[in-house]
Amino acid sequence: MAAATGRLADPAALIVKAAARASVEEFLEPLNELFPADWHRAYEDIVSSLGKLRSPKTVPTLVLATHWVPEYLDWDENRALALKAILALGAIPGPEAREALDDLRDDENETLRENAVNQLARRGEL
Repeated sequence: MAAATGRLADPAALIVKAAARASVEEFLEPLNELFPADWHRAYEDIVSSLGKLRSPKTVPTLVLATHWVPEYLDWDENRALALKAILALGAIPGPEAREALDDLRDDENETLRENAVNQLARRGEL
């Protein structure tokens, strides 16, 4: 699933999934398991892929992505990985994602708090 560059081949992976007619459930588990692995640097790609799938079963992984900063992203004060995860949470219907966004309203990081509030407002859940 990983390209030679070390980045997840997101569009290609989605095509392979469609071609194989794999259910969303079959595709979610490998991405959820792959996210915390320390042998790659495709965290942002994985979060983007999970966001496209819009499944409540991705919420725990996306919540992890809002709190965890991989070593190679330690320099990123803007927390791009966390912001992608918050956007993905905002796109997922249901109470699991809403609760995760509610919890992020109390985060110590102002940027994360603001983005969580923005997603809740966009969803009409403020």
